[in-house]
Formats: sequence, C-alpha cells, structure tokens
Amino acid sequence: MVTSDSHLSRAPPSLFPISIQKFQNSNHYQSSTLKITQLQPKRNVPLIQHELNINLHETQQLHGHFIKTCFNSSYKVPFSSLESYSSNAAFYSFLITSYIKNNCPKDAVKIYSYMRGTDTEVDNFIIPSVLKACCLIPSTLLGKEVHGFLVKKGFHGDVFVCNALVMMYSEVGSLASARLLFDKIENKDVVSWSTMIRNYDKSGFLDEALDLMRVMHVKGVKPSKIALISMIHVFAELADSKLGKALHGYVIRNGNCGKSGVPLSTALIDMYAKCTNLAYARRVFDGVSGASIISWTTMIAAYIHCNNLNEGQKLFVKMLGEGVFPNEITILSLVKECGTAGSLGLGKWLHAFTLRNGFTISLVLATAFVDMYGKCGDVTSARHVFDSIKNIDLMMWSAMISAYAQNNCIDEAFGIFVHMTGCGIRPNEITMVTLLVLCAKAGSLEMGKWIHSYIDKQGIKGDMILETSLVDMYAKCGDIDTAHSLFAAATNRDVSMWNAMISGFAMHGHGEAALELLEEMEALGFIPNDITFIGALHACSHSGLLQEGKSLFQKMVNDFGLVPKIEHYGCMVDLLGRAGLLNEAKELIENMPMRPNIAVLGSLLAACKLHKNIKLGEWVAKQFLSLEPHKCGYNVLMSNIYASANRWGDVAYIRRAMKDVGISKEPGVSSIQVNGIVHEFITGGREHSDTKKIYEMIDEMREKLEDAGYTPDISSVLLNIDNEEKETTLNYHSEKLAMAYGLISTAPGVPIRIVKNLRICDDCHNATKLLSKIYGREIIVRDRNRFHHFKEGSCSCYDYW
Repeated sequence: MVTSDSHLSRAPPSLFPISIQKFQNSNHYQSSTLKITQLQPKRNVPLIQHELNINLHETQQLHGHFIKTCFNSSYKVPFSSLESYSSNAAFYSFLITSYIKNNCPKDAVKIYSYMRGTDTEVDNFIIPSVLKACCLIPSTLLGKEVHGFLVKKGFHGDVFVCNALVMMYSEVGSLASARLLFDKIENKDVVSWSTMIRNYDKSGFLDEALDLMRVMHVKGVKPSKIALISMIHVFAELADSKLGKALHGYVIRNGNCGKSGVPLSTALIDMYAKCTNLAYARRVFDGVSGASIISWTTMIAAYIHCNNLNEGQKLFVKMLGEGVFPNEITILSLVKECGTAGSLGLGKWLHAFTLRNGFTISLVLATAFVDMYGKCGDVTSARHVFDSIKNIDLMMWSAMISAYAQNNCIDEAFGIFVHMTGCGIRPNEITMVTLLVLCAKAGSLEMGKWIHSYIDKQGIKGDMILETSLVDMYAKCGDIDTAHSLFAAATNRDVSMWNAMISGFAMHGHGEAALELLEEMEALGFIPNDITFIGALHACSHSGLLQEGKSLFQKMVNDFGLVPKIEHYGCMVDLLGRAGLLNEAKELIENMPMRPNIAVLGSLLAACKLHKNIKLGEWVAKQFLSLEPHKCGYNVLMSNIYASANRWGDVAYIRRAMKDVGISKEPGVSSIQVNGIVHEFITGGREHSDTKKIYEMIDEMREKLEDAGYTPDISSVLLNIDNEEKETTLNYHSEKLAMAYGLISTAPGVPIRIVKNLRICDDCHNATKLLSKIYGREIIVRDRNRFHHFKEGSCSCYDYW
C-alpha cells in the first residue's frame, strides 16, 4: 500500500509528463515505494527514455495508487476508471514499458487497448513498446492490428517504428513479412540492418543473413558492435573461418578490440571454436585485457566444444588461480557445452566441483545437469539429480523426460510424464514435442496417437513446431495418410513442416507425391532449403526416379544457389548406386569438394552388394580403412559381398579380423507394440514369455508358405552352412518372430506394425508379401532405410529398396 501524500492526492491530471523516482523508507517499507515529482513538460520526449527500473509489484502499486487517489475508483476495474487520464499518454507509456520490463505483456496490451478505446493519443514512441509486447505474448494477430493502426496514423515512415515492426514479425515467426517491411524502409539506419541480420541468424537462415551482410557492406553502412556480434555469430554457425578472419581483421582495424570490445572478443572466441580453430580462439582470448568471467567461460567452452577436455579443465583451474571464481552462469554454460559435446567425464567433474565448493544447486542448474547426463547417456545420474530436487518445475520434468527419450527409454519417459501430470503439472508444447519425437524414433504409433489425443483433450495450443512434430510422428510410425491429413489441415505452414511431409513421402516410397509437394511448396512462395532437397533426393532414390533426382540436384544448385552438402552427395551416390550406375557413383565421390564420410561410402558399398560388384566393393573397403577402420558396418557388408560370391575364405578372414579388434556384428532386432507394451525379438530368440505360441505360429506360417508354393531365398543367409540349415535360419529371423507374435496377439484384420533396426532381408521381404495375402493382414515394416507396406501379396516399394 502506498501512502497518499497530500500533494499527490490533489494532483490534477494535467501535471504529466511525469517521472517516477524510487525512494526507500526504511522505517515503514521493506521494498521500494514510489514518489511522483512534477517535471516541466518536454515536447517529444517519451517517458520510455527515462531510466526506470521498477519491479512488477511497484508497477502495480503505482497503477493502483493513481486509481485510488486521483479518481476514487475501485482497483478491481482499473481500465474502466482511467477516464481522467485520457490525455496523459506519458503515464500510459510508462505503465506499458514497466509491464513489459516485468514480463507482463498482456497487461501492457490492455493499457494500449484502453488508450485506443478512449481516443488517447498513441504516439510513435508508444507503438514500439506495444509491438514488443506482441513479441512476448506472442501474437501475430495483435501485431498485424497494431501494424494497421500505425499505417493509418502515418507512422510507417518512421524508421524507429519500422525497426520495431521488423523485429515483431521476426519474433512471431513471419520472417517473410519482416523482410518485406525491411525492403520498404527508405531511410534504413544501422539498427534496421542489424535487426534483420540478427533475426535471420536466430531463425537459422544463415545464407540470407550472409547475403544481407554483403549488401550492407556494398551500401557502405558501418556496422555497430551489435551488428558485428550478429555477423560473427553467422560465421560461427556457418563454420566459415575464412570470412570470420576477414571480419576479425575489420574489427581490429576499427579499434573495437579494446576493453569495451570484450563482447566482440568473446564472440570471436566462440566463432573460432565452432570453426575448430582453437589456436586463433586462444590468441583472441590471450589478447583480451582484463578478461571477464564471460571470456573465461567462452574459452573453456571452446576447448570442450573441440573435445580438448584436458586443456579446458586446465584453463578452468588457471581461472581459479587468477582469482576469478565461476558463478552459476559459468557452470551452467560449461555443463550445457559438456552435454552438447557428450563429455560425460568433465560434466561429472563440474558437478563434483559445485558440490565441493558449496554451490547452491538451483533449479536451473539442476535441470542443466539432468540435461547433460541425458545427452551423455547416463540416465542413472540424471535420475539421481532429478530425485534430489524437492520443488520440481515443468522445465525439470521435461528435462528428465527428454533424458529418457534420448536414450530410447520409452517406458520410463512415459512413466515420468504420467507422474508429472499426476502431480498437477500441466505439460507445455515442448514436453509434448519431446514425447512425439520419442514415439517417432521408436515407431510407436499407439503411444503417438495417445499423445495426440492428450494434446487435443487438454487444449494444449499447438504452434508450428508441435504440428510439425505430429506430422513427422505419424509419418515415421507408418501412418502416412494421417500425416498428410494433418499437413493438409494446417492453416500455418513453415518450411520445416513442408520438409517433414516431403521426407515422410520419401520414407514410404511415394517419390512422385514428394516431388509434387515440392512443386506446390515453390508455387506458394516457400523457399526450399538444403533439408528440403535432402528429403526430395531421398524420395527419388527410394522410388527409382533417376532422371528426376539428377535434375533436382542441378536445380538446387542453379535455381536456388544452394551449395551441396555431403548429405546431398550421399543421396546422389545412393540414387546412382541403386540404379546400377556404380562407376558414375564412384566418379561423383572422387570429384566431391569434400572428403567422403562413412555414410556416402556405405551407400556405394551397399550398391556393390546389391549388384554383386566385388572389385568396386574392395575399393570402397580401402576408403573405409582410412576413415574408421574399426567400424562394424562396412566389415559386415564386405563380408556379405564375399559370401554372396561363395568366397568363404575371405569371409572368414574379415570375421577373424573383426574378432581380433573386438568388433561384433550389430544383431538384428525387431519390435512390435501390442496394448501399449513394446516386445523385442532377436533372430532365434526364445526369451519371450509366449515363445511356445510364437514358434508354433512360425511353423504354421512356414507350412502355409510351402502350400502356396513359396521357395525360401537361401541367398539371404550369408553363412557357410548347408541349404537345410539356411532355411531353418530364415524361419527365425527377428522380423518373422515379431510378425508371428502380431498374428497371435492381435485381432484378425488389424494391421501389424514392426520396426527393425537393420535392413529387411530379401527372403523376409518376399515371404511377408505372400503372408500378407494368406492372413489378410496389412503388415507394415520400418527397417533402417524406409517403410514397406505389405498388402494383398505386394509391397509398396515395388521390390525397389
């Protein structure tokens, strides 16, 4: 309650503009109270420019005080009681600004709405504050309404207002509208350029940010320090050391590396670290006079990022020796970096350091530890930290769910989710996205549908990320029709949603549908990015669309100016290899501007196996040796190539070599979910509680296949055993065991959904086609590469996989 000084209670409304000055009365108040002093009116000086730092409670006290003392109205209906102040825009400007500073944007908007309703003057100084409130809510609709209002008022030529508009549209996800406005600003200032570059950077449109930086340079606009920091961050994300060094030179030449340039130096350290140039990063760090805790933290994080953990730990100890003690923000930053780098050892060391040195483990820091342990694969330690916290908030619950999700602990993740909701904690869209991603990864359509239903029942408002996650989940869980229905029903789509749908079609072998969607995307004005083309090229590869894939690759480069990444080359190698153009695929690898990785070489080696090209396979195997000699996958593939040619001596040699270095073949695992429970099977496994019934069904399946005239494809068994043993081995492949369990545990006519960690073998593929017809079931198998929809004796891949 604020005391009512006599001169305040008598103050007429005409005394504004006002300034709010904090003062402390230690005899009566523990918190600051507010005093109003009269100022001489100053034309065109907005209240927002005064240095006002009051908290939410003080803002509400001030608001209530004026209502009670100046017009004797109830505080319960303040916005209907402000008529006496209809001409005092400065007071409202102060309240709007203060509510925004205290993260109450909706209250700020209410005041703006009141001003509009009472014809109070809304000037060009208030509008940017209201637009900031639109960003914080966020509300595109409200932002557009304010935009329309300011155009009517003639403020659209004010660069201050235009910059705020650009920021608003960027923050609410309408970058295209932001760029349109930016291009229309006639008198752009450095803030205009900085705002647009920063927002491109934040949204991941790095190439667009880079283009804008070039235009800015050509026009001779000298970047501010804020703009320079944004530019450095763009080069960091692009990992472009060459451009980064050039900008570094500009910074030095313009005298921005002094003591006031610490933020710039810190950004440079981060940039060089992301370009994996630790020597330059350390040189910048050593050149900083009076390095702040932020500089120390950034340099230590740089070492962690580049996996130079010993140097990072040494620098941390050196920092302590120089009397710079880390605060919670330092520990928080380093723990997050450990999580990103997968540095479990250093992460545990930092955890122990905080405990030894009496740090109060705040909820934020505890959440970071849970997240770090989850990313490093130590869910036990993550759960230990989680259980040690008493008052758990939504972020902590979500972090624990995410930790389980990242480690494929689907039951534990959903168990935590159920526990959370039982404690009365309402999940947000981030929590739901985490669970949907887990369902997509596990191929659990049943749980994914449950999450979708929960979202609808609880009225959780879905943004584009949540809607995209739903599309992605249904596609990756085998229900491409529902995925497409959700996509078609979405009123707002961004590039990520288009990408999810294109990739979904690709995964299901609907190549032509994926390419049609790409055309529609372009026609509607969406600009495809590199991820779009990865999905579209995959679609061509899985559907045998050779010429379309080649044209698409050229289109990406020539029409959209995208520089192909190694993933694009990998798609092209896969496309050419599947089509039997092995020499052309080899030439593409040899002419790539970067060194091939195991994924690219693996695609060619798989094609060598498919087309039985031993000579080229041996060439690929040699390339593998220079990359990852102990990688299991290529050894197994090469062994299989030799086995298919009956070169058992070479097979034995490879397997002995694998054994000598401790490499073991990844076992095939197939899973099926029935009544919310995931059942896993390995080849020949007998651990399941219903093993007897499963093997009885296997025998029945074999008999029905024989009656239908099916002959097992023993070429799929790459073992030096007799034909009868090969047939027996084929019967007990993991996908057939999962299929048998599906047949005995689900009602007739219900689709059977199986997820396999490896590629389905030729025999299982051919047998499943026939079994789908024999049992009248649709059998959906997601293997390592794609989906197979078996129905009425045929497969959606048309035997091209």
